[in-house]
Amino acid sequence: MGQLDGKIALVTGASSGIGRATARALAREGARVIAAARRQDRLEELCRELAAELDIEVGALTVDVRDHSDFEDSIERLRESGWDRVVILVNNAGLAAGLEPIQEGVLDKWNRMIDTNVKGILHVSRLVVPGMVERGEGHVVNIGSIAGREIYPNGNVYCATKAAVRALNKALRIDLCGRGIRVTSVDPGLVETEFSLVRFDHDQQLAARPYAGMTPLGPGDVADAVVWAVTRPPHVNVEEILLMPTDQASAEHIHRKSE
Repeated sequence: MGQLDGKIALVTGASSGIGRATARALAREGARVIAAARRQDRLEELCRELAAELDIEVGALTVDVRDHSDFEDSIERLRESGWDRVVILVNNAGLAAGLEPIQEGVLDKWNRMIDTNVKGILHVSRLVVPGMVERGEGHVVNIGSIAGREIYPNGNVYCATKAAVRALNKALRIDLCGRGIRVTSVDPGLVETEFSLVRFDHDQQLAARPYAGMTPLGPGDVADAVVWAVTRPPHVNVEEILLMPTDQASAEHIHRKSE
């Protein structure tokens, strides 16, 4: 078996991309994974795949991290089923919407990003971390972005939300110091997932442009970083991982073979 045998891991945004790959990677290390997301059909598909591949039980939690009361109800359901002793929490749910400059910004898009990327982490952490504190064991992994470290044109609110993730990561690290709980942020550069499709309103041609002429990271690369961080010895806290494609040196400095 793996290094995480029997430990319960909760992964948000697990229906696709980084979240799905992370749920798989943790399960392969022996963790009892709770895959949480809004799309129930995708979660059920993931559970079937992992059950067939690894012969393990995976919990599916259909929930919207933007809705605190909805997640509170979900935690109660986990408690009733004996799946509430979460040791690893991966706050992965996030999105980018639009590329308008601030003066042309769309309020609905701003709210979606802030509610998911920032308040979602707060909602989930507020409900899961107290149990870790009570038991004196746990690891919170927050999926950030290079956008939280570097601002790029028309990234405005998305960059602000990812900068907030970095700040919350440090705040959690400080608040939980001495409690036996580790806190890590994994901040990737370009990762080819559905992220770009959402940002460009499902325009396939536009969504492909950020990855043109270069080799981006894949979801599995980020999942590998998460697994590495959570499998360090208990006295080691990997506070930040900045994970970039070889073809990308900064938010805007990208080597493209076609150029």
